[in-house]
Amino acid sequence: MTKTQIETFQLTNQQKEEKIEAEKERIKEGGAEKYRNRAKEQGKLLVRERLALLLDPGSFREEGLLAEALKPDLAADAMVTGIGKINGRKVAFLAADPTVKAGSWGAKSVEKMIRIQELAMKIKIPMIYMLDSAGGRITDQIRIFPGRRHSGKIFYNQVKMSGMVPQICINFGPSPAGSAYIPAFSDLVIMVDKQASAYLGSTRMVEMVIGEKTTMEEMGGARMHCSTSGLGDVLAKNDEDAIEIIKQYLSYMPQNYKYTPEMVEAVSAKPGRSIKEIIPEDMNRPYDMYELIDRVIDEGTWFEVKKLFAPELIVGFSRIGGRVVGIVANQPKVKGGTLFVDTADKGARFVTLCNAYNIPLLFLSDVPGYMVGSSVERKGIIRHGAKFITAVSEATVPKLTVIVRKTYGAGLYAMCGPAYDPEKVIALPSASIAIMGPEAAINAVYYNKIQALPEAERPEFIQKMREEYSEDINIYALGSELIIDEVIPYDQLREETIVHFDYYESKDITFGEKKCPVHPV
Repeated sequence: MTKTQIETFQLTNQQKEEKIEAEKERIKEGGAEKYRNRAKEQGKLLVRERLALLLDPGSFREEGLLAEALKPDLAADAMVTGIGKINGRKVAFLAADPTVKAGSWGAKSVEKMIRIQELAMKIKIPMIYMLDSAGGRITDQIRIFPGRRHSGKIFYNQVKMSGMVPQICINFGPSPAGSAYIPAFSDLVIMVDKQASAYLGSTRMVEMVIGEKTTMEEMGGARMHCSTSGLGDVLAKNDEDAIEIIKQYLSYMPQNYKYTPEMVEAVSAKPGRSIKEIIPEDMNRPYDMYELIDRVIDEGTWFEVKKLFAPELIVGFSRIGGRVVGIVANQPKVKGGTLFVDTADKGARFVTLCNAYNIPLLFLSDVPGYMVGSSVERKGIIRHGAKFITAVSEATVPKLTVIVRKTYGAGLYAMCGPAYDPEKVIALPSASIAIMGPEAAINAVYYNKIQALPEAERPEFIQKMREEYSEDINIYALGSELIIDEVIPYDQLREETIVHFDYYESKDITFGEKKCPVHPV
């Protein structure tokens, strides 16, 4: 026994209680005052201030506060873990304390992280990761890295929890090396601009190993991850904004995979131009899909995911008639709404997320198809495109597909065309479906004939062929073949969406019998 332990053992019960309570208060202060002041200078909240903002008053129940209590410089071993409530809903959390050893992971903090994950799985409540850490302590590596209940178990548990309970990660500060995988395995990643970072190797290590000189912001900053790598889903302005975002997100999620999101009272759509006015007559003329979305969803309920990443595809949660719905929509205003490698990854991830938590899907399709050319082929457009189509195929939640305007090629498949088991395919009067548009099709089919004609006769022939082709892909002709189920007036889209999702809410099917799928990589 240490001297402190002997002294504590010799106290009366009353004295022991008082001493333990005093020790708890000391631990709750976190690291040394200079480190707490430094965090404030950086515009950050302290870890317990973050938790006070996140959790309902009086709901915080801490686990493992006394970890490494005999070491005065290791308050809670730099990790606060516990359970609490957010707007009355039970959640589990782990939160790094950057004022203690830069929030680094020691043996006790790793064990605390594993235990709180296990508790979240047992009682099936959302798990929140609040990161601001220097990663694992190299000096403790034999006690935190290679073993059965060491840091690898944290990521194992994340994979095990995936699709069981919502997992949300907030990067308040750095998340280097192994800890960078926590956001990668989370459902939603919120990153604080100019504060958060995630990287496998520091700038010093990168320069030493591969000779590259870079900055932390360029290599692993929050804005880079939210716009370029796709690791981040939402860019927050500061700590307070990040905490508000997590509360908003949870309002769209069920407690776990066994439930559906809560229904609330419906509100009207945002007023503005009619959908008919929004969609141009010219198939190739861009317009803003956000304006159309506003005419369909309950006003003020839009929560976008990966707004800065692959913006040619819009994905996000909303309420339509009070019901939570996931929306997948092409954005003609950006790259014509064409699907690229990143677009496919973005769409696949979001569809899978909705399917995991029983959120119905609305597809608003206006897509010229997947991008072609040697550049995208080298990047694996076929493999990545298959991921999107796989996710749409496997989604067993209610699916409603709206053909807004042109829907060409495999874009029809990615946007849940008739073959992908949507409950209904609705077309607006502006819609068309084809392998490719009239311009490309006529050039492909009649190229030799066009070249053989005198130049003066070519325009008339091309125009005639395009008109014939357009008649073949006319939406009424497609309706007569039962390729689409209904053509509706523009101003009925919101009403039809509300009505159909109400009818489909009892859908309960399993996608095929198997041990596990072999997904495209």
